Amino acid sequence: MPVRRIFCVGRNYAAHAREMGMDDRDPPFFFTKPADAVVDGGETIPYPPGTENLAYEAELVAVIGTGGRDIAVEDSLDHVWGYALGNDLTRRDIQILARDQGRPWDMGKGFDNSAVIGPVHPVADVGHPSEGYIRLSVNGDQRQDGNLNEMIWKPQEVISILSKLLVLRPGDLVMTGTPAGVGMLTPGDVCVIEIEGLGEMTTTIGTSDR
Repeated sequence: MPVRRIFCVGRNYAAHAREMGMDDRDPPFFFTKPADAVVDGGETIPYPPGTENLAYEAELVAVIGTGGRDIAVEDSLDHVWGYALGNDLTRRDIQILARDQGRPWDMGKGFDNSAVIGPVHPVADVGHPSEGYIRLSVNGDQRQDGNLNEMIWKPQEVISILSKLLVLRPGDLVMTGTPAGVGMLTPGDVCVIEIEGLGEMTTTIGTSDR
């Protein structure tokens, strides 16, 4: 199934919202990444241009298999084909500047190779992950250590809300947010994400391609 669109939920773990200086009770908001920003887990990716603060963000990714609109919360998980590990790479300095100036986040979030996605595990094999660890380490040093049950807005709620804003289609990816502990990556770093029941995904940061 080809990737169609990538929807990302901003600040969906309370501790991460607080570390970004925001209220953890806000309603969900969304931003997007282009489909061709996807890069497979296990790859070495070049350090992107235009930033001095490349940030990692470990995320659970829901893959839509059946589209729809105005999907009820209680029905929304029926539209998920599978789940994957994701890394929402972010040019944090560009994102924060845009945020503070009231401008779009596109260049901070939607750049080349910014959506690292691991293999998709079918629901038939893994069910619908709702709790369990979500972790990220850099060069063996653990940086993020959260639990899927700490999400402010659960995947079924996120999918329902999205479906009231637009028609979801097969191949849409929903990146469900990251726990606290986000930080910087530098060339040569090896980043490993683990989610309970979904295994692990490794990404190596190479030198700049420019």
